[in-house]
Amino acid sequence: MRRRDWITSTTAGAFAVDALQAQTAGAPARVSALLSVEERRKGYHENLSRRAEEITARQFRNISNRAQWEAARPQLLEAFRHELGLPKGPRSAPLHAQVTSRFQRQGYSVENIVFQSSPDLYVTGNLYLPEGTSATPVVVYVCGHSPSPLGAKVSYQHHAIWFAKQGIACFVLDTIEFAEISGIHHGTHNLEMWHWLSLGYNPAAVEVWNAIRALDYLETRREVDAKRAAITGRSGGGAVSWFAAAVDERFQVASPVHGTWTVGPHVRNFTVNENCDCIYVWNSEQLDLTSIGALIAPRPLMIVNATKDPCFPPSGYREIERQLREVYGWYGASEKVDAFEEATGHEDTFAYRKAANLWISRWLAGKVPEYREDDIVREADPTVLRVLRETPVGARNEGIDRSFIPTPQISAPSTLRQWEGRRKELLDVMQSRLLRGLGPRNVPFNTKRTPIRNWVERYAQAWNVQFQTEEHLIVNGQLYLPKEGTEVRGAVVYVKGADDLVYGIDYDDILSLLTHHAVLVLRPRTVDYRMTNPELAETKMSAALLGTTLETLQLHDVLRGLDFLLESAEIPKANVSVYGRKEMAMLALYAGAIDTRITRVIADRPPESHWDGPAIMHALRYTDLPEVAALIAPRELCFLGRIPA
Repeated sequence: MRRRDWITSTTAGAFAVDALQAQTAGAPARVSALLSVEERRKGYHENLSRRAEEITARQFRNISNRAQWEAARPQLLEAFRHELGLPKGPRSAPLHAQVTSRFQRQGYSVENIVFQSSPDLYVTGNLYLPEGTSATPVVVYVCGHSPSPLGAKVSYQHHAIWFAKQGIACFVLDTIEFAEISGIHHGTHNLEMWHWLSLGYNPAAVEVWNAIRALDYLETRREVDAKRAAITGRSGGGAVSWFAAAVDERFQVASPVHGTWTVGPHVRNFTVNENCDCIYVWNSEQLDLTSIGALIAPRPLMIVNATKDPCFPPSGYREIERQLREVYGWYGASEKVDAFEEATGHEDTFAYRKAANLWISRWLAGKVPEYREDDIVREADPTVLRVLRETPVGARNEGIDRSFIPTPQISAPSTLRQWEGRRKELLDVMQSRLLRGLGPRNVPFNTKRTPIRNWVERYAQAWNVQFQTEEHLIVNGQLYLPKEGTEVRGAVVYVKGADDLVYGIDYDDILSLLTHHAVLVLRPRTVDYRMTNPELAETKMSAALLGTTLETLQLHDVLRGLDFLLESAEIPKANVSVYGRKEMAMLALYAGAIDTRITRVIADRPPESHWDGPAIMHALRYTDLPEVAALIAPRELCFLGRIPA
C-alpha cells in the first residue's frame, strides 16, 4: 500500500502525528441507534475483503509492457524472497547427501536419498532414474499433504513412475509435516503459533528451500541433466511449485496442480479457512500470486485446477490465468502458458496428471507421447521407499519453525547516542515494514452514541459510543467526560481485550478517574465479536495474507480511539495515557512508541516477547517488545504488577 498519511517523520526519526487529525471527526454526533455485534462483524469482514481486493487489483498497476515489467521484476523478486524468509547468500552449506538403498524395477531404478538442505535439516526422497540412459531431464516433485510414517512420497510414486518410463528422472520429496522426520506444519491453521507471523515464518519457505537444494544435489548427478529441470506437485505441492519456480530460474518448466489462489476472492469468500499455512505467504509486501507467477515468465507454465475444488475455486484461479496470458504475450511467448480445469473436487485424477505430465514432457524432453498409466505398478510393499531406519541425532526438523528465520541478538545500548541511533532504525523499520497494515487516519468517525443512564451519572457524563476507524470498520466503547464546569486534568484510553469482557464495563479500574479525566473505554475490532477459535484463526490468517496481523489492525483502532478522545474535550497535552492489560498492553506499548502525543503508557502484566504474545508482522526479524517499550522513553512507562525481564 502507499505510504500512510497518518504519520510524518520528525528530524529525530520518530513518528509525529499531524495536527490536522483534529479535523477528521466532522460534525458532533447526535444520539442514534448503535450497530449490533453482527452488523459490526459484517463490516469487519467487508473491510478485510476490500483490502484484499485492492491488493489483487493493483498487482500490475502502471505495468503494461515487457520493459516496465522487467524494470519492476528485480525488486519484486527480492520482495518475494524476503516474504518467504529464504536464506541469503550463496548456497554453500554441504548437502551431506546419502543414497541409503536402491532397487530395480522394469524400466527404471529407485534410489532412496537423504540430504541436509541446511545443517541438520534432513530431507528424504526417492529418485526415480530411467533405465539405460544418462543426462536425462529431471522433475522435482513436491508432494501435497498425504499422511504416512513413510512420508508423503509413497502416495505420489505413480507420478514419478510415469516420468521414469518416459525417460525423465523424477525426484519425489517428502513434505515438512508428512515426512520420515516430521516437522510442524499447521502452526497458525491449527496450533495458535502466532509467533510465526512475528517471525514471518511459513512452512512453504522450507518446502521451497528443500526443492532448491534438491536441484543443487541433482546438479552433482551425472545421470541427470539439471539444466533441463521442471517442478510440479499438487495441493500444497502446487503452491510450492509456484513459489520455487518463481525464485529459482533453474526450473525451466513448471506445472502447479490444485494450488492456485488470489488474495481478493479467497478473503472475500472465506476460502482461507480451507487452506493451511503453506498455501499462502505472510504478505507484508502485499503481493498476489499473479505477480509471483509472473516471475516464472517466459518459462513454460501449465496451471491445473478443478472447478469444484473448495480449496482453490475458479474465482481464485481464473484471474491469474488471464493476467499471466497477458504477461507471456509481452514476451511473444503465448504458447508457453496454458491452463487446464475439470469439474471435480480436490482430487488427484488421471486427467490432471495427463495435463501436467504431458506439458512437462513437451517442454523438457521435446515429446508428447500417448498418455497411458496401465503399465504403472505401485509398490505393493511401500516400506521399500523408506530412506532412514532411525532419526539422525541432532535433526532439527521438528523445531525448524523456531530456527529457520534468523533473529537479531538484541543488546542494551551503553550510551544515549547509541540508543538514539538504534531508535531511529527501529522507527524507520516500523514504518517501512512492521506496521504497513495501519490504515489511513483521515476517515470520518461518523459517530453514533446513546447516553448511559445509571449511577455512573453521579460521577461523569457517560455515553455508549461507536465510531468508524476506517472504511466499513466500526468500533465500540464508552466515553466518559467530567461534568460541565469541571476541569479536565487528563485523558485515558483504556484498551479492552476479550478476557476483560465479563461485564459490559467494570468501573473499578476507572472510577477514580471519572470526575476529572476524559476516559474512552475502547474495544478494538473483533474483541467483542464472539468468534470461535477456528473463526479467529481464519481471520488472523486472512489478515496475514493482507500483509498485516489482527493486532496491527487493532493498534490502528487504538490510535484512532486516541484521535477520537482528544477531539471530545480540551485535554492537557501533558497528561494523555493509554492503558492495556495482558495482550492489550502490547498495543499500548506500540501506540506509545509511535504516537508522541501519548505521555504515559500503563502496561498491566504485558507479554514479555512476541514469541509468546500477540503478533506484529515480521517484528522478530528486527526487534522485540523490550525495545518497543524503550521507544517510549523519556515519557512515562508504568508497569502494573511484575516488570517483565
